[in-house]
Amino acid sequence: MEDDAPVIYGLEFQARALTPQTAETDAIRFLVGTQSLKYDNQIHIIDFDDENNIINKNVLLHQVGEIWHISASPADKGVLATCYNKTSDSKVLTCAAVWRMPKELESGSPESPDDSSSTTQTLELLCHLDNTAHGNMACVVWEPMGDGKKIISLADNHILLWDLQESSSKAVLASSASLEGKGQLKFTSGRWSPHHNCTQVATANDTTLRGWDTRTMSQIYCIENAHGQLVRDLDFNPNKQYYLASCGDDCRVKFWDTRNVTEPVKTLEEHSHWVWNVRYNHSHDQLILTGSSDSRVILSNMVSISSEPFGHLVDDDDLSDQEEHHQEEKNKEPLQDSVIATYEEHEDSVYAVDWSSADPWLFASLSYDGRLVVNRVPRALKYHILL
Repeated sequence: MEDDAPVIYGLEFQARALTPQTAETDAIRFLVGTQSLKYDNQIHIIDFDDENNIINKNVLLHQVGEIWHISASPADKGVLATCYNKTSDSKVLTCAAVWRMPKELESGSPESPDDSSSTTQTLELLCHLDNTAHGNMACVVWEPMGDGKKIISLADNHILLWDLQESSSKAVLASSASLEGKGQLKFTSGRWSPHHNCTQVATANDTTLRGWDTRTMSQIYCIENAHGQLVRDLDFNPNKQYYLASCGDDCRVKFWDTRNVTEPVKTLEEHSHWVWNVRYNHSHDQLILTGSSDSRVILSNMVSISSEPFGHLVDDDDLSDQEEHHQEEKNKEPLQDSVIATYEEHEDSVYAVDWSSADPWLFASLSYDGRLVVNRVPRALKYHILL
C-alpha cells in the first residue's frame, strides 16, 4: 500500500527535540530542534504535504545553544519555548526561553521545497524564564486548553508556574514548589493534565511520578517506584481523566489510574532498551505511540483501558435478532490489546515521537542522528476504529 509508506527527512545535525505545532489544526506541521556543538543550532519547521506525500521545510536559527526540549504554544501558532544549553564561566547551564517565529512562517510553507530557495531566518526572543535561582531546566509545558499565558517549567528540583504577560514578552513567576527529600532530586519530565479545569500537572523524578495541584502547588498523589529505573516521560489520556501513561529505563510502558496508585492498570514490555517517549493519540485514546533507544517506534492498541473498551456501541434498530444477540455477546467482552506495528526506519536512538495536531492518523518520530520519519496509522486499523 503506497499510501502507508513512511516519509523520511534528514537534518544535518543531531537532534532530540520534537513537537507538533499545537495551535495549527489545518496544516500538518512539526518543529524540530537540533543539537550541534560546532555550528549555530536550528529549528526546522517541517510541513507535511499529505496529498503529494512530501515534506517542505523552513529553517530558523537558534543561536543560543543546543536544544534539549521544545514545546509550542496551544494558542498562538508563532510562539514556542525551548530548553537549551548555554556555557557560562566554564559551566554548562540549561536555560529556557520563549520565542516568536517570523510572521510569514507561522502558518504556511513556501511553495518550493528546493533548498536553495529557503533562506535561514532568526527567532525573535520574547522572554527568558529566569532560572538563576533554580538550576537546570528540564522542560517547559504549556497549559493545554489555555490562552497560551500559563506555562510550567521544571528546573532541577523546582516546579515553577509562570504567567506570560505583555504578549509573552515578560514572564512573571506566579508560584513554585520544590521536591523535598534526600539526595540530588531532579525532575526529568512533566505533563499538564487537560482535565480538572487544567489544575493538575504530573511530574517524573528518578523512579517516582507525582501529581500537583497548580492552584496550591501542593502534591496530590505520588507513585513511588513507578518504574524499576529512571522515568523518562509521561502523558495523560485525553479522554479519561484519571489515566496516565509513563515509560522509562526499565524498558516498560505503564498505565496508571491516579485514584489507586498501588499497581499499574497495564504494563507493556515490547521495547528492549530505554523508552524515551509515550504519547496518547488525541482523538482515539487506545492508540499509544512509544519511542526507544532500541531504535524502534511501536504503535499499540490499548483498547481495554481506553474510553471505548467494548468498541463502538451499535444502534439496535440496525440489527436483526441474531445479529443483536451476537452484538450483545461482543459488547460484553473488552476488545484485545495488541501491538499494531513496529516501525524500524531509524538506525539510532528514537528520542521523540508525537502525533500531528491536525491529522489524528499521522505521527512523527525523531532519532538522534537527525532522521525524522512521518508515518500513518495502518489504513485497515483506521477503518476498523472509524466504522
